[in-house]
Amino acid sequence: MQYEKSCGGVVFTRRDDEILYVIIRHRGGHCGFPKGHMEPGETERQTALREIREEVGLNVSLVSGFRTEEQYALPGKSGTVKQVVYFLAEFADQTPTAQPEEVAKVYVLPYGKAMKTLTFPEARRILTEADQFLRK
Repeated sequence: MQYEKSCGGVVFTRRDDEILYVIIRHRGGHCGFPKGHMEPGETERQTALREIREEVGLNVSLVSGFRTEEQYALPGKSGTVKQVVYFLAEFADQTPTAQPEEVAKVYVLPYGKAMKTLTFPEARRILTEADQFLRK
């Protein structure tokens, strides 16, 4: 079994007492969170910060105490499992912009609309965990 590892974030901001989440539509059509492959020598947190900056143009702060992950078999790569680690990442006073090579569109949405926009059940689980963490 081979493993590939990516890191990213559930990116959010607060506006008028509301939490808004950044959801991206990938060029392939599915919607999820900014993430990408770890590079040699990087920590999980460094990868998450770099990938968020590269994919949506935001400089974020990672929220202490939140880390979650998902694993799934990679389609088209028999015997390879993808592990993705997500952190909570907050931004303020910035506008996200899509990296055109990978990201077709960037949405900034309240929780309910973000849940409806996400493609995969695991992404909805991760968003629920993040939202519950922020509201406790």
